[in-house]
Amino acid sequence: MFVLTCFILFCAFIDKEQGRTKKSKSQCCGYPLSIFFIVVNEFCERFSYYGMRAVLVLYFRYFLRWDDDLATTIYHTFVALCYLTPILGAIVADSWLGKFKTIVYLSIVYTIGQAVMAVSAIHDITDSNQDGTPDNMTLHVALSMLGLFLIAVGTGGIKPCVAAFGGDQFQDHQVRNTYITISQECGINSQQKCYPLAFGVPAALMAVALVVFIAGSSMYTKAAPKGNIMLEVCKCIGFAIKNRFNHRSKVYPKREHWMDWANEKYNKLLIAQVKMVLKVLFLYIPLPMFWALFDQQGSRWTLQATTMDGNFGAFIVQPDQMQTVNPILILVMVPIVDSVVYPLIKKCGLNFTPLKRMTVGMFMAGLAFVAAALVQVQIDETLPKFPSSSQAQVKFLNLENSPLSLTVDGNPFDLAAFQSSGNYYSVDTDTATVAYTNGTEIVIQLAKGKRQTVLLGSTGILGSASNAMEIKKTINWIYLLYRFNSRILESSFLCITNRKHILSINEDNSGLKELTCHYRWSNYRCLTCASTIQAIEDIKPNTIHMAWQIPQYFLMTSGEVVFSVTGLEFSYSQAPSNMKSVLQAGWLLTVAVGNIIVLIVAEAGQLPEQWAEYVLFASLLMCVCIIFSIMAYFYTYIDPAEIEARFSQPDYEDKEEKKKKNEVELSEKPEQLKQTKI
Repeated sequence: MFVLTCFILFCAFIDKEQGRTKKSKSQCCGYPLSIFFIVVNEFCERFSYYGMRAVLVLYFRYFLRWDDDLATTIYHTFVALCYLTPILGAIVADSWLGKFKTIVYLSIVYTIGQAVMAVSAIHDITDSNQDGTPDNMTLHVALSMLGLFLIAVGTGGIKPCVAAFGGDQFQDHQVRNTYITISQECGINSQQKCYPLAFGVPAALMAVALVVFIAGSSMYTKAAPKGNIMLEVCKCIGFAIKNRFNHRSKVYPKREHWMDWANEKYNKLLIAQVKMVLKVLFLYIPLPMFWALFDQQGSRWTLQATTMDGNFGAFIVQPDQMQTVNPILILVMVPIVDSVVYPLIKKCGLNFTPLKRMTVGMFMAGLAFVAAALVQVQIDETLPKFPSSSQAQVKFLNLENSPLSLTVDGNPFDLAAFQSSGNYYSVDTDTATVAYTNGTEIVIQLAKGKRQTVLLGSTGILGSASNAMEIKKTINWIYLLYRFNSRILESSFLCITNRKHILSINEDNSGLKELTCHYRWSNYRCLTCASTIQAIEDIKPNTIHMAWQIPQYFLMTSGEVVFSVTGLEFSYSQAPSNMKSVLQAGWLLTVAVGNIIVLIVAEAGQLPEQWAEYVLFASLLMCVCIIFSIMAYFYTYIDPAEIEARFSQPDYEDKEEKKKKNEVELSEKPEQLKQTKI
């Protein structure tokens, strides 16, 4: 099942090139026909990416059988890499291959990566004994990591190219201030056993995206590589730092700004533009903390949903489907915030500046994690209490067709036919004495730190069943006990991944017996006797409903609307026209750093409770929010166009040349004085 929602991603500013003319092109609805090939390509690519990412942490958790922390770490490592590679893609496109070739070549890499992921999820390639479990998990892990690396290189590399390439298709009179692409957050919401399908569909869509993009090749305007502005900015900054270091002595006069030390090599306009960019990038320093919380919707929050009840009556929501709440809320909230909330705030006379909006967005994201922590506390209260290392836990299971009465260390127990004693009984010793009403006493040995189920009959203890201590949470298991006269047979634990499971048992050709297991975190100890099948709950299912996650998604989405969109608009309004790509690279870098923060906390934090980790992230973001608000308070808004206009004045260069000459002469005087003394 596919859930598709539209999510508007503010992409790139289209720069008009002086003196460039474009040939007349076929148009449709006032737009170049080539644009529609690019839009379809972007649509399929975004569907492919988000469709794969929606089930990724569940694939780690249930197919590769990693624990929550490792699954979270690898997930955020992948996302971080996806937001680091756009810088590489932009440099390759602008300095070497050009946008078109870069998109084609990296799309091929992208498609191969998606195909490798689909193959890695086919357990049959190593399941020689056909028991449903891969025999060589190392091969599946290696294929998964290779596929994810190729996907990260592909999706990240084409990210900065598609929007700019789309802008190149417009005629000069068609150039818009912004180029909007349609993206979507998608969930390939399938049963857990269908991961090859969950990854195969995105792979097919990426192949379609590649074919469609190449099909429009003859219609595209393909601008030749003209150098990358980011490299130029980095060289300018590097020269300024080096020059300042070489003239660090106090005998050299100070300059108004440290970037002014680049005057000897670079023109004033470029230096002024770099100053404006650095001023905005300085405000980016606290931003990764927001993304550290935001991107956990696909990891920690999805894992939290696996411990909740997704039954909404008419339909059952799977954990990865809860992620679609975010894009749905975005579609609803963006027009409401822009058309209602902001105008009302303005009418109230409040100066709700972009930086203030971003501060509010960070604050709301922190509140979202507080809400997640409260939900986690409620979930934890329904979890079973496993024994400590100094305790043992035991329960008793009556395998007779009649009730049993007994005492355990003096505590009475009445067991109905084919029923258990209910909750586990905790003892601080490694033995327990079981006394029957007929006077028979039996001492049983217990293992501390573990659970044990004792099988009882009318004549005494019949055996001990496997315990569910090692069973991982969020997975459904069935364990079968079979008694026929004096024989007791037991099965291994059967992992149940569907919402319902039909277990058929053929008993001496007398007929088929069926057992239905509901899809919730629950471990069943199943018992058969004669013509009956009795289900015994070993661990009760979690009853906290998934709907309780909606408030935290609402708070997080509200924060995203006033933070992310506002942040890009603010950045572009404060940057020179030819430096938009530099700020876009810086913005994507904050997302990457935010995901790196998550994997560091997941691996190094080692907090005993998940709710405590949520509180930790919320506290860190609140602290960062305060720091950002202070930085925003001292920020002075500028008009880049006005600053650039000053450099276009005819007499500006002459004045600056004289000033530059004086600075050089002052810099040379200390050297001349030294030579005179010698």
